[in-house]
Amino acid sequence: MELTKHAHACVSLRKDDATLVIDPGALTPDAAELLAVAGAVLITHEHFDHVDEPAVAAALAARPELTVHGPEAVVGRWRADHPEQVVAVADGDRFTVQGFDVAVHGAVHAEIHRDIPRCANVGYLVDGTLYHPGDAYHVPPEPVGTLLLPTSGPWTKLGEAADFVRALAPGRVVQIHEVMLSETGRQSTATFLSPPMLTEVPLTLVPDGETLTL
Repeated sequence: MELTKHAHACVSLRKDDATLVIDPGALTPDAAELLAVAGAVLITHEHFDHVDEPAVAAALAARPELTVHGPEAVVGRWRADHPEQVVAVADGDRFTVQGFDVAVHGAVHAEIHRDIPRCANVGYLVDGTLYHPGDAYHVPPEPVGTLLLPTSGPWTKLGEAADFVRALAPGRVVQIHEVMLSETGRQSTATFLSPPMLTEVPLTLVPDGETLTL
């Protein structure tokens, strides 16, 4: 399986000529291009930086073979027009799409502030190895080989990120959700979230557009 990092929280996975896209949001400039080639899309929650709603709607209309999976609060908006293409998922679900095995973990977005309601948020463990948590530090009850770690945003905290990595003890950690950080901020975050400081696994910084083999 190949992992390609895109801007902010979006990644694409490729295996056996199939492509799976996770969280093509409005802060991902190539979201429309990714949706044009994806076999399926996984969306963690409804916030604009994780789902570019007009781009997804256009892709569903243009490509009847495309399927979009996510919480009901996300996919329900497209069900009337595309009932066969959208699938609501929740914590504990497992399914196979485009040859990828997907387990769904978690239920709610991390708290930003007590005055801001928390929306539904799920994480996806793909092929039993790659975990995208969306906007939450929910720890799944399964081993994680590669963790996509959110490092910036109104809900994130450096200490909680470190404890999340410690709890999961993955083999590899890749930074995502970092668009709010400058290059200095990304490097500083990597220093704190790598040995010998707060975690035992180095935080890998992957430039947008580059690919890792998992």
